[in-house]
Amino acid sequence: MSKPENTVRMLVLETDEPHPDTIDAKGGFGDIFHSLFTEAGNEHNPPLGVETDMRYVVNDPSNSHHGYVPHISEIDKSITAIIITGSMYDAHGDDPWIQELLELLQALWKERPDMKFSGVCFGHQILARALGAKVEQEPGAKWELAHTEMQLTPTGQKLFRTGDRKLSLHQMHQDQVTTVPSSKTTDLLSGRDRVDVWASTEHTAVQGLYIKERLFTSQGHLGFDEKMVQRQIQLRVESGGIKDEEMVEEAKETAHMKHDGLVVAGAILAFFHGDNKDID
Repeated sequence: MSKPENTVRMLVLETDEPHPDTIDAKGGFGDIFHSLFTEAGNEHNPPLGVETDMRYVVNDPSNSHHGYVPHISEIDKSITAIIITGSMYDAHGDDPWIQELLELLQALWKERPDMKFSGVCFGHQILARALGAKVEQEPGAKWELAHTEMQLTPTGQKLFRTGDRKLSLHQMHQDQVTTVPSSKTTDLLSGRDRVDVWASTEHTAVQGLYIKERLFTSQGHLGFDEKMVQRQIQLRVESGGIKDEEMVEEAKETAHMKHDGLVVAGAILAFFHGDNKDID
């Protein structure tokens, strides 16, 4: 395969570590994203190269996490795309590193107008919070787990260039974005900035957010496979986060099902590349 003429440089902020068995097989979440977006780049027409600058940002020494949230001056100006991974931490929490991450994202939004933002699960939620939206636990504390069918909005259909109304991803969350950012929630947005929801489920109305040439997030996970889903569920069972055994078994039974993670990764990569200028 010839080398792609164009390359997207992505900053990947890792906000957690996967199960040890997943690390042995695939590396960290940044490595998983690199592999997934490289595959998406190969399918892009014409092909796109992908370079990733990975930073582990969780600084929680009491739980053996020794990451570091970079200062805006440490992020090379040639990087115009940023994606934030999922995490077992709460995006509505007040951990010092989460506060630092919020400050970084807000500074980048203000000072780097060419920066495009994306996030998955926790990443989706923390970006929404940075723009003044609410992130809260599902009222009944119910989890949305494993293979889940989402309903696309008209904006979602445009982003995925499809007439279909359905798209599926693996889910792994209780928390959700419950309000949509706007100029009323933050001075980072003006009245001219249109914020769209691109998909919904019965559990979570805001499955992803889109702002033209600035933001494209996903509550659902893009790079999970069957083994990863089962391992991540097991981590949450062991930590006491998931207590409903029946729900766990049902989720594990759907972990093998085909999902659209590569499709969503391809759409986000196209957004990073600037292919979505026709989508308002």
